[in-house]
Amino acid sequence: MASSSSSGLTFKLHPLVIVNISDHYTRVKSQSLPPPATAHCAAHNGVEASSLPPSPPPRVFGCVIGVQRGRTVEIFNSFELLYDASTNSLDRAFIEKKQELYKKVFPQFYVLGWYSTGSDAQESDMIIHKALMDINESPVFILLNPSINHAQKDLPVTIYESEMHVIDGNPQLIFVQSSYTIETVEAERISVDHVAHLKPSDGGSAATQLAAHLTGIHSAIKMLNSRIRVLHHYLLAMQKGDTPYENSLLRQVSSLLRRLPAIESEKFQDDFLMEYNDTLLISYLAMFTNCASTMNELVEKFNTAYDRNSRRGGRTGFI
Repeated sequence: MASSSSSGLTFKLHPLVIVNISDHYTRVKSQSLPPPATAHCAAHNGVEASSLPPSPPPRVFGCVIGVQRGRTVEIFNSFELLYDASTNSLDRAFIEKKQELYKKVFPQFYVLGWYSTGSDAQESDMIIHKALMDINESPVFILLNPSINHAQKDLPVTIYESEMHVIDGNPQLIFVQSSYTIETVEAERISVDHVAHLKPSDGGSAATQLAAHLTGIHSAIKMLNSRIRVLHHYLLAMQKGDTPYENSLLRQVSSLLRRLPAIESEKFQDDFLMEYNDTLLISYLAMFTNCASTMNELVEKFNTAYDRNSRRGGRTGFI
């Protein structure tokens, strides 16, 4: 496998493709887990679950669709493939049917390549890659690594192209890695933000969601602060003469600075204090409401207890 591609193509990947691949892998993995009854039978037979050999993570396969304008390839969407692992074959009739359905809604879209999951491209992947060359003579291969790596900062997504290289005197088709950028539209940004703020199914509380939301805002403010600091250092260096003046760049910096909110004005202070006081007032009201609800429950318990005693000994209710 070569290190990088030399085709000169520019790849733009939309978030919907990454979400689709992740959802496909999650569904297949959850369906491949053994049922609880199997684990119970293994434990009943004296076999511990930890001693059983771990099953390899499943691999999923699908096609990616989009458009190619000149040297720019933009990948918009994807759909799943019917793949037979025993024969390494694809259901061509299913691919043609899906492509025909997409053509009715998006006539400009066509199959650009395929996707799969795993840590690295395998030799068997070239069989699928060659099979799709009948549809696209130069398909792309998107590989999503589902393993979690907290130290990794980039997306675990790799795009491969295929190139013919001469190895040991024999021409061979190999995968070469290509760079890409994430391209989004307004609808995708709203959808991804909505998915990111969905309530977790494991009973996550509103406080957990609020903490995640505030963490995201803090990261965004921190990133904005670092970018402004870079511009500030650059302008100081230009003022000292360490960096030559560039009028076009100064105009861009001036345009960016005008977009920043002015936080030193009197109007901002008034609006900020008003919003801050409203937030505190809502917090106090919520606390009072919670205390009143707790007190009402306590009174109802006392009334219930004293009503039972009054029926027995003639006592009156507490309230």
